[in-house]
Amino acid sequence: MDAVTGRVRAAQNAVARISAVPLLVRAGIFVTVFAGFALAFPAEVLPGRPVLFLAVAALLPAFGPRRIWATFTALVTVGGWLLATDGYGRPVALWRLLALAALLYLAHTLCALAALLPYDAVVDPELITRWLSRSAAVLLSTAVLGVLLLQAAGMGGEAGYQWVTVLGLLVAVGTAALLGWLLRRP
Repeated sequence: MDAVTGRVRAAQNAVARISAVPLLVRAGIFVTVFAGFALAFPAEVLPGRPVLFLAVAALLPAFGPRRIWATFTALVTVGGWLLATDGYGRPVALWRLLALAALLYLAHTLCALAALLPYDAVVDPELITRWLSRSAAVLLSTAVLGVLLLQAAGMGGEAGYQWVTVLGLLVAVGTAALLGWLLRRP
């Protein structure tokens, strides 16, 4: 019984030490992941129980940013995008694609920041500002470069290429697998 009481007291002490900035970062993870779900999935799928499952899925990387949940939610988002474009015939719009890519990147970078911050960390607000400023610069430069490359290639019309999306996903998964293998090899 003393072991249970000791664990309860340790949990109460840990909850009492939580600071605001790590909680705000984790809330930002939830908001960006859930916004990505809302943008990716077709509107016909969202009402009802699926939105509750998506909300729970969006909470997972907020509570476990060091675990596989960030990758899982990114794959669910891509799956929702594929469902919307293939299954429901939603046209591929450049603004939606750029917004979805931005939300995926922002969720990823917030998970990386949350993984570094313990719950009881005292953080200078300038750190968060610099982190988000760098993320905004990456997003802006990527969006501008992507639009310029699409216009230069003459592919910036209404037609989307589903095989390019699947190929990009396979390249991303292959790159992640290669990096994981390189980190684990002796």
